[in-house]
Amino acid sequence: MKTIEIKGMSCKHCVAAVTKALNEIKGLSDVSVNLEKGEASFEKAASVDDSAIKAAVKRAGYEVV
Repeated sequence: MKTIEIKGMSCKHCVAAVTKALNEIKGLSDVSVNLEKGEASFEKAASVDDSAIKAAVKRAGYEVV
């Protein structure tokens, strides 16, 4: 399980947006976003590049710290 810190989430809508963005990346599974901790956790296939994850979160309007 990999965990990343996400900056800018403030409500349930934010959690839904980040969850949707991460679930759209082929190779990620078991996505879980925690608003209180400002984190997202997921299982990641070796083929998934970290830059793709950062880009998806950024497109959703948030930032990977």
